[in-house]
This record gives sequence, structure tokens and C-alpha cells, in this order.
Amino acid sequence: MKGVRNFIIAGGGTGGHIFPAVAIANAIKKSNPLSNILFVGAEGKMEMEKIPMEGYEIKGLTIAGFNRSSLLKNISLPFKIIKSFYQVSEIFKKFKPDAVIGVGGYSTFPVLRYAQSKGIPTFIHEANSFAGKTNIMLGKKAKIIFTASEGMDKFFPSDKIYVSGNPVRKVIIESKVSKAEALGAFGLSPDKKTVLIIGGSLGSKTINEAIYNNIESFEKSNLQLIWQTGKLFFEKAKSVCKDMKHISVNAFINKMENAYAAADVVVSRSGAMSIAELCIVKKPAIFVPYPFAAEDHQKVNAQKLAEKNAAKIIEDKYANNNLVSAIVSLSADETEQNKMIENISKLAITNADSIVAREILNYLN
Repeated sequence: MKGVRNFIIAGGGTGGHIFPAVAIANAIKKSNPLSNILFVGAEGKMEMEKIPMEGYEIKGLTIAGFNRSSLLKNISLPFKIIKSFYQVSEIFKKFKPDAVIGVGGYSTFPVLRYAQSKGIPTFIHEANSFAGKTNIMLGKKAKIIFTASEGMDKFFPSDKIYVSGNPVRKVIIESKVSKAEALGAFGLSPDKKTVLIIGGSLGSKTINEAIYNNIESFEKSNLQLIWQTGKLFFEKAKSVCKDMKHISVNAFINKMENAYAAADVVVSRSGAMSIAELCIVKKPAIFVPYPFAAEDHQKVNAQKLAEKNAAKIIEDKYANNNLVSAIVSLSADETEQNKMIENISKLAITNADSIVAREILNYLN
């Protein structure tokens, strides 16, 4: 039997970092039930709420990312980084990790850098097709760098790369929810085509405004809508849709397996995890890449699918004028939908979490 192992998993900020982190943690626990796992995230970020809901303990760091829009807000950044290293040293003294896994987000840096300075093995999961600067820096001393796709040797030492794919929640991989059951959960009709709008876990202002400004188009085209708005846009969306029975407005959808099962077409930002999930659930997708993502990685993510005719792209700046007409057009074209379903399903990886867990545990044994 494998012995007791202590793991720290660091990162967060968005669902795109949190959900794969939890998937990896669950796979480690399944493979070695004696493992102890502690998460480390950033105070005030969504991981501080979501990780305990998944049954894991999390410690928060006083850390922030570099603010590109307001340089003045970066004045306190050096002090926060110094404080976060002190907090990390205290966490390590008490928990004594055997290994540290970074999944992205700015809380990754102090945790993995401190571990590397103490000779503790570190592992990285890079979800995107264009690696983040933090992961590139940390990759030089990491033991294994797990990537979503090929061609990442321009960012990392090729001998450290392991192409694992992106870990997706088991609840989505193993979902048996029927379309009728899913539509019923949202109070929608089985007789209409259904469009799912997801702007990432925090919502997308661009996508939300494009839908809001063209809301009448859906009823005219006999389409119904599951609309995840994020907290900030929720009240505005709810007010415009209050008499529209063909639209289900949600600040956040906890049971994404229902939303995917109900959908005929999906509109989404092109974060790595959204793409990984859509490949698994095999849905025709229109991506609106977030233009301010580091190194424009969302555009790179989406282009990899568009090149294979597995998805469509609408640039953020054209979304208000073009997105809804593209949704209506794709929803009416079943031949195109079927082509996209066939192509996107070829890209699905369903066991990335167990691959990552296996390779980490093998390294330590």
C-alpha cells in the first residue's frame, strides 16, 4: 500500500483553475486514499468558497495579480508578495508537503517558488495553448509539466512535458442526464432548439450585452435560452426577461451537466476548461475569446478548434453586431451542427485527472 502523502494544490481565481484542481485532488485520493490534500488560494477569490464545498480545506494568501488597467493599484503589490511568502512558509511548517501542484492563477507563484527553494518536488498543469508567464518561470524547476495539447515545447523544457489533456469534473464526464430531464430542470420546452450562454464562471460583459441588446431575436427565431450571466449582470438580464418563458436566466449554474444536456448550441468564452468540457459533451460551439486574457491565450485556444472545423469564433469587438445572428444561423443548420459535433468529439480527453495523479504518485514512489 502507498504511504501517507501530503499534497498542496495551489491556484485559483476562476472556475478554469478550480475545477481541474479539484479533479486532480479527487484522482489522487482515489489512487492513494492515505493522501492528505490542502489547497492554497488567494483571499477574496472564488476558490475560498468553492473548494470547501468540494470537501477540501483551503488556506488563503494576501496576494494579488498585476493590474494592467490601473498601474496605481500595483503600488502595494510588492508588500503583498512578501507577505504571501511569509504566509506560505507558515503553511509549509505546519502541513509539511511532500509535493506541490500548481494549476494557474497568481497564488501559484509564491507557493511553488517557496517549495522549489526548499527542494520539495513541484508539478504544473498548464491548461492553455499559450502558457502563462508564471508557469513558464516556475517550469524551469518543476519535475513534470502537464499540458493540454502538443506543441508546448516553445514554453517549457521538452523533457519535462507530459501531454495529459485538461482534467474535467467527473459529474460532467459521467453524466446520464437526458435532454428532456435537463430541459425540465430549467422549465423549458422539449419542442424548441435550446441555446446555452456561458461567459465563464464570472460572466462575460460582452456576451451578456450582445444577448441583452438582441433579446427579441430568440423568440422570433423560435429559440429558447439558458443564460448564465454572472452575478454583476444578473438583475439586468432578469428584468428584461421577466415575461419571457422561453428564457432561463441564472447568475451561476451549479449543475452544468444539466445545462450541457439541454443545449443544442453553446456560446462561450474560450477558456481552456470550457473547451475541454465542450469536447466531452460534444456540443456545437461559438466562442467569443476574452481579448484581455494573458498573451491572448483564449484566442489561441479557440483557433485550434476552428482550424479543425470543430467550433466557430466571433471576435469580442464584433460580438454586439454579429453574435446573435451567428447563433440563429447555426441553430437552424443541423448539417453544420452535426459536422461540428463529429469534429469536436475527436478532441475529447476523459481521463486527464487520473493521468496527472498517476504520474505524480509514480514520481514520488
